[in-house]
Amino acid sequence: MGVYAGRYLYVDLSSRSWREETISEEQVRKWLLGSGFAAWKYYQQMDSNGAPLDPESPLLIFNGLLAGTFAPTGCRTSWCGRSPLTGIWNEATVGHHWGAELRYSGYDGLIITGRASQPVYLYINGLANTIELRDAAHVWGKDYFETAETLLGETDRRAQVAGIGPAGENLVKIAGVMVGPPHYVRAAARGGMGAVLGSKLLKAIVVRGNQRPEYPDQFAFREVVKAQNAFIKENSVALSHFGTAGGLLGAEKQGDLPIRNWMLGSWPDAEKVSGQTLYSKYLVRHTFCHACPIGCGKEIEVSEGRYIVPRGEGVEYETLAGFSALVMNPEVEAVALANSLCNRYGLDTISTSSVIAFAMEAYERELIGPQDTGGLVLRFGDQDAVLALIEKIAYRRDIGDLLAEGVRAAAEHLGDEARQFAVHVKGMEVPYHDPRAFVHMAVNYATAVRGACHLESLSYWNGYNITLPDLGYPEKVPPHESGALQAKVAYDYQNYVSVYNPLGLCKFIIKAKVGPERLCQIVNSAMGWNWTPQDILTIGERLFQLKRLINVRLGITAADDTLPPRLLREARPDGGAANVLPDLDTMLRTYYELRDWDEQGAPRPRRLEQLGIT
Repeated sequence: MGVYAGRYLYVDLSSRSWREETISEEQVRKWLLGSGFAAWKYYQQMDSNGAPLDPESPLLIFNGLLAGTFAPTGCRTSWCGRSPLTGIWNEATVGHHWGAELRYSGYDGLIITGRASQPVYLYINGLANTIELRDAAHVWGKDYFETAETLLGETDRRAQVAGIGPAGENLVKIAGVMVGPPHYVRAAARGGMGAVLGSKLLKAIVVRGNQRPEYPDQFAFREVVKAQNAFIKENSVALSHFGTAGGLLGAEKQGDLPIRNWMLGSWPDAEKVSGQTLYSKYLVRHTFCHACPIGCGKEIEVSEGRYIVPRGEGVEYETLAGFSALVMNPEVEAVALANSLCNRYGLDTISTSSVIAFAMEAYERELIGPQDTGGLVLRFGDQDAVLALIEKIAYRRDIGDLLAEGVRAAAEHLGDEARQFAVHVKGMEVPYHDPRAFVHMAVNYATAVRGACHLESLSYWNGYNITLPDLGYPEKVPPHESGALQAKVAYDYQNYVSVYNPLGLCKFIIKAKVGPERLCQIVNSAMGWNWTPQDILTIGERLFQLKRLINVRLGITAADDTLPPRLLREARPDGGAANVLPDLDTMLRTYYELRDWDEQGAPRPRRLEQLGIT
């Protein structure tokens, strides 16, 4: 085998059968692996009439091309398919060590269809060259922490586990797939892929292997990796020290932090819940995904006080923002407990905190009341109510049954007034970077493939002076001026970032100022290719346009490329982005021209032909 295994497993749970399928070099050069290859396979075989949770609806799980190698951050796996939350294309991508272990087992991915007759888990044992569907009745109903511990005990302690908690079992549409052992958990969180596993009665996938990648010139590759790792470490010191949570104070200063369900402009309690505060008190150790030189992961423990948090994964920026400022909670320990509960139950922390903030405003407006919440009073700033709602959502109890459907569905149920403060795009709750702070993010959110997604462009990093000269942005772009430049920023960053999931590399190396030229050096030395920076942008656009085609088939039109009313019409009253509103219509006209989409938002045939999409 070479850098990639060149094969994947096709598993039919209904018939309890599986077969191996091959992946050609031609396919890899055109689509890469990860979400690129997954999107191409889905596009070929998709049934736009099938519901996301139907047995026939496929779950496509693919490593990026360099996952399992020692390329900087070569660890990412994409969990893809039709989202039960949005109804459109979804790719939930996760790091950790599961993807590397899958590669070591001799596979680049899996396509899973059907539904088991009873709960099962899949065990891929590359050491013994065996594949088993094992009974999972004894862990069905267990939380993810218990599940991972149990399955490692009955398979191999050196194996890697990915699976669901009660939220996935209960088909909660904001349920994620959790990865790793109890003390160190990552998540393929967004879009409800945990519910897809639950609908198939597939509790977990355990992988173990020992087949390491082989390189065209291993010595040359190691030398390139050594140099790139040094560069990345030098430019990611703050991320190493405080993780993504260290960015909360800067976000508040810029007007980027969402406050009180996106209503306010500044928050004096930011210091109390900052990553610096959290980790100065409760850090146990730094954690690293496979082949990562940064170490942004943080293990924490809160052993005394009102909120006891068991030793486990620390809090990321999005989680910190959502369970603090968004719901007006100034207790960092309560945030840490909310994070732990979401990991245990298997919930996406962005969507969960967003739907809780929505519920608090709905309660405040008397659209819901104690009769809906099981007697629970929902007020901004009440951290105990937040913690209670997390459990209600995971188990679909009283109001949790509605909130488990996501913000869009909840707002549709509650009526016109609720729609005005339902913050989502195409059904995906908006992540916690405000498009009023960096207006090019408005274009990205409106057009991103899976609905509102900061990770599909990351252009807001430019607003924090993380510049990419070889992408054409040597300086900070004016953050508040709507116009053609902002549209081009979204377009260029989307094309560049689109290759990262298919390559299996963590996008945080972009934060360490890795642009197209350095990325070429990494890929070419690993693969023996001769990519240029333009090749990267071309394949990035090919993949982006392919996924747009999938969404067009699923009913997406130009009318869906918009933002929620609160972010388009209500300016922040104070703070770093006071009185800024994005002129989305103006920017989208330029963006559509750059993408060569027609007035309905569909890619024109001439552009598809140029990109080799047929």
